[in-house]
Amino acid sequence: MDKTYQAEIRRSFLIEGLPEQLTTASAHLQIFDNYLKDTRLRLRSIRSPEEKSWSRHLQQRFPSKPDDWSIWKFSELVLNEAEYSLFKDFEGREVRKNRYFHEFHGKEFEFDIYLGDLQGLKILNVRFENTEEALLFKVPEISVFEISKLEFFTGEILVDKEFADVQEEFTRIRENLK
Repeated sequence: MDKTYQAEIRRSFLIEGLPEQLTTASAHLQIFDNYLKDTRLRLRSIRSPEEKSWSRHLQQRFPSKPDDWSIWKFSELVLNEAEYSLFKDFEGREVRKNRYFHEFHGKEFEFDIYLGDLQGLKILNVRFENTEEALLFKVPEISVFEISKLEFFTGEILVDKEFADVQEEFTRIRENLK
């Protein structure tokens, strides 16, 4: 057993907006993900506007099975400012988003509202303890379409996209379902 990595099991859904209980003024985190080209690494900076604090992380993520982006292997180092400064040159290939949290039916939902070139993209993520729990999860009403197993909607792909690309991909997927 490899103790280096944690398993991250999640289901992800495209959504049209935040649920009624949340607004863009609700408590949230600002996330800046910089993907290191041709690697499985990302440099993540998280800002809490309420606390006016930052945390920095070096993360490695990859799907646990080929062609299944719902279960990831995940490893993370929390960086101090000196360590983070060593990686500052890698900033630039960035995905920015605001993450909002709300609990529904005993599960914490994460609402990612993308900014910059991806403004307009909104994704709901729900994490699970095991695959059974994930399979039994009822698709939330707020969901437009499940994207859990679609590589296109991973940060590694989105970093090189704009919202128009997301719209084209969604149209392509819907056409293939007909």
